[in-house]
Amino acid sequence: MGSPDSTRARVHASVDASEKWDLRLSLTIAILCGALFFDAMDLSSVNVALPTIGSHLRMSASTLQWIVSGYVLGYGGFLLLGGRAADLLGRRRVFLAALAVFAFASALGGIANDGTLLVATRFIKGVAAAFTVPAGLSILTTTFPDGPARHKALGAYAAAAATGFSLGLVLGGLLSELGWRYVFLVPAPITFALALAGINVLDANDDPSPGHRHYDLLGALTVTGSMLALVYSVVEAPSRGWLDGRTVGGLALSAALLAAFVVVESRSPQPLVRLGILRVRTLIAADLAAMLYFGSYLGFQFLATLYVQNVAGWSPIDTALAFLPSGMFLPIMGAQAERLIRRFGTARLIGAALTAFAIGYALLLREDSHHLTYTTMLLPSMLFLGLGWGLGFPAMNVQATGGVADAEQGLAAGLFNTSLQIGAAVLVAVVSAVISSHTAATAGGGQAQGVLDALRPTLAILIAVALAGVLGLFALLRIPSVRASADVVRAEA
Repeated sequence: MGSPDSTRARVHASVDASEKWDLRLSLTIAILCGALFFDAMDLSSVNVALPTIGSHLRMSASTLQWIVSGYVLGYGGFLLLGGRAADLLGRRRVFLAALAVFAFASALGGIANDGTLLVATRFIKGVAAAFTVPAGLSILTTTFPDGPARHKALGAYAAAAATGFSLGLVLGGLLSELGWRYVFLVPAPITFALALAGINVLDANDDPSPGHRHYDLLGALTVTGSMLALVYSVVEAPSRGWLDGRTVGGLALSAALLAAFVVVESRSPQPLVRLGILRVRTLIAADLAAMLYFGSYLGFQFLATLYVQNVAGWSPIDTALAFLPSGMFLPIMGAQAERLIRRFGTARLIGAALTAFAIGYALLLREDSHHLTYTTMLLPSMLFLGLGWGLGFPAMNVQATGGVADAEQGLAAGLFNTSLQIGAAVLVAVVSAVISSHTAATAGGGQAQGVLDALRPTLAILIAVALAGVLGLFALLRIPSVRASADVVRAEA
């Protein structure tokens, strides 16, 4: 049996030799995309089921939010550790183990009769996803060589994420009609089956050599603690107040732990995060854009969901179907990702995507009443958001991992996905705070009037965030973007 490096070289050669994937490569893509599909679906499907869960388990509104926030906390807090664990322990091993934990936690959540237990299972699923996502992405990027083959695979991978997130809204609504438990129970056997299939399909030669297993425990503890403190403080800020002592203290603790992490990494012989990777401007630009891109989108979805249901009075199923067009472009355009990247480069596509998002947000500025006409008011916004997904998400995945050595693909994937989750946590918290302030200032109008009053100022913030992403992207780069060729920026030592 050859070494992992020689095996990977043969795989790369076979991928380069033909644009057609053999059965094993196709199954590898199917397993990785399937796992990501359910990770993304889990993030969105539970939103539709929240009212039913709260009523059945008698959970207060403040407790109910932790069904969503618990997942984000586990996901965002452990992503960097998950990415590095994949590099050190073996991508296949970490991916399969975490996928099995995800399946078990899904089943446990489906039979939970206590709100605290349900929140705990959501946190565990978030932690599991923090290991499966960077491990899966690094398996993909090390299986396919940098260039057209990788870009094609990343297009399919990104399409799976967007499809899972979009269909999760619809499937969550449909499953909630049968009973909220099905939202948790249905993914369990499917993700477990994916883990079993992965045992036979994924490359068993992916394990690292024993001589390279060094565990930067102090670095892992400081960065994970920093991410947990940041996400927790931001999620709690709208209810406690941004100037509350616990909020300020949590943010200060996060900053102190992050500073300690930098010191630890600069002195560690085998750091969790090699600080030199932060000099790869294509990676940093992609991560910054991803933070503002995904954060502004989830902030918009949070706002629009409240508007459509609480102000316009639509049902959860109608709301889910209304959002569906925003995810329809990515499966179509994902198949063309390699061609688009070759022609335009990643930076232009990401900039165009953020601009499309800004236009989509701006189109809803026209709405200021309790009556919503879908075809003329909300649908145009959904179409521009769908265009933004189709143009931007595959390009971000390519730019975030292009030019990074195979040994650090898990780290690059962890940095990228951490940026997505931090952006989501911060922007949703900001949107929630703006809505809460307008609701509190509304005399006798209730939450519906508060959401309506907050609509335009919140949209103005989201437009500014998306456009800031465009400016930040090109200000950071000022170099040729990653294209569908081998001439990409290499990681600096």
